[in-house]
Amino acid sequence: MKSKAETLTIAKNRLAALRSEINFHDHRYYVLDDPVISDGEYDTLFQELLALENKFPELVSLDTPSLRVGGSPLLKFEEYEHIVPMLSLDNIFNENELLKFEEKIRRFLNFDGTLNFSVEPKLDGLAVELVYEKGVFVVGSTRGDGIIGENVTS
Repeated sequence: MKSKAETLTIAKNRLAALRSEINFHDHRYYVLDDPVISDGEYDTLFQELLALENKFPELVSLDTPSLRVGGSPLLKFEEYEHIVPMLSLDNIFNENELLKFEEKIRRFLNFDGTLNFSVEPKLDGLAVELVYEKGVFVVGSTRGDGIIGENVTS
């Protein structure tokens, strides 16, 4: 049986490895637009990271991939700063996670009535924000890192 110190060391090392691997894949996906693993493989790594951070909250660092979305804007595009941060939705992989999501929504809305959902498989794509002023399209931008995206209006 491992001591608490040994368990923490193992968890710390695995978290460091996961963060490094996820950062590598984030860079390939968001910056280079050239992923080398499937979304499913990435999600498995990310879920392991979340589980370890949940089990060992004292090991969560400010640079963890779980505290950010997207990646840095590409240099070939003009930067666009979102008025309101553009966040990412959580993934749901099973019925239990869907029930937890519903409970979270109910708490947020302070609502005890019937909720209706439409659920679809995740399709890989690009998250964009389209801004209209008085019904006229003004700017389109990617999510980027959630604060700064790429202006893709043209």
